[in-house]
Amino acid sequence: MDFNLKDEQRALQESVTRLLGTHYNFEARNRHAQQDDGWSRDMWARYAELGLLGLPFAEEHGGFGGDAADLMLTMEAFGRVMALEPYLATVVLAGTALRVGGTPSQRADFLPRIADGSLLCAWAHGERDTWHQPSHVTTTAAQDGDTWVLHGAKSLVLHGLSADLLVVSARVRGAADATEGIGLFLVPGDAKGLSKRGYRLLDQTPAAEITLSGVRGRLLGTATEAWPIIERVIETGIAAVCAQAVGAMQAALDLTVDYLNTRQQFGRPIGENQALQHRAAEMLIATEQARSMAMLAAMIVDDPEAQDRARHIAMAKAVIGREARLVGQQAIQLHGGIGMTTEYSAGHYLRHFTVIDQLFGDTAFHVRRLAEEHA
Repeated sequence: MDFNLKDEQRALQESVTRLLGTHYNFEARNRHAQQDDGWSRDMWARYAELGLLGLPFAEEHGGFGGDAADLMLTMEAFGRVMALEPYLATVVLAGTALRVGGTPSQRADFLPRIADGSLLCAWAHGERDTWHQPSHVTTTAAQDGDTWVLHGAKSLVLHGLSADLLVVSARVRGAADATEGIGLFLVPGDAKGLSKRGYRLLDQTPAAEITLSGVRGRLLGTATEAWPIIERVIETGIAAVCAQAVGAMQAALDLTVDYLNTRQQFGRPIGENQALQHRAAEMLIATEQARSMAMLAAMIVDDPEAQDRARHIAMAKAVIGREARLVGQQAIQLHGGIGMTTEYSAGHYLRHFTVIDQLFGDTAFHVRRLAEEHA
């Protein structure tokens, strides 16, 4: 595998870093979180202007035809500032479902509008009491003419409240945990019979609980056997949040090292204490291990061999969940009391890591999945 960045990727990395460095410090993030949507539409417009919203889409759909490595660089930059905008929900999750599973007319209709920033989407797949099992779908769909009627509820829908379009999974037939008989459906965000309850996650990311009572939607693609598409969406999402976590880990490490070199005690920086240096070194090692696994996830996410791909993605999620928690906890402890205050960013990184760990299956889920595979 070639881990060296291409010239275009370096330019992308520099552009995103420069944009966020100019407009997205911790104080700006707090202001964005206080807005009605819980994020900044001004920043969303800047992402569109820079081409980030169309990054993974084909040029014919207003995109740049970027690959998983490009997405990794972007998500890593977002992770450094704990960006609140619906990039994961709209571009990565719903965008992948539309890109991989949509008909030519659906791709031509929706993807350009995502790329120019005018269409916000959400991925409505998770349900309550699933214990991270992605095939557990109890929401039902029945065909009625050209449309489908959906009944059920979806949980932890990232940015579901502000979404113009929902990509909803629903069971057409089969048992609740079966991978067969699941379809994906496109539902307008203001559809009749659709109700939403918005809330904020631990790190201030907006999410929603969604109830579907006789909601009419259109089938995504042409088949109701959507499990391979769902797997692809989830694995792309995992690769993206792994990169996001690495960005946040690097930021937490930099913040902590800067504090150790600045905070004075008995006339000397506390960073001269060897015990504190060792703990900072542990943070560095954890960050580099996580970065390696995030790169592995980015390299493997488009591999056509499903079992091998799933195994490596699970490994990356499990390792990064463990290492990110270590970095977050060490950052707080090395900052002392200041690390626990809401006015300082150190504690918010641990909250961010906790949310990332819970998305698409936590560390324990992926470790158990790997153990069962090798039993």
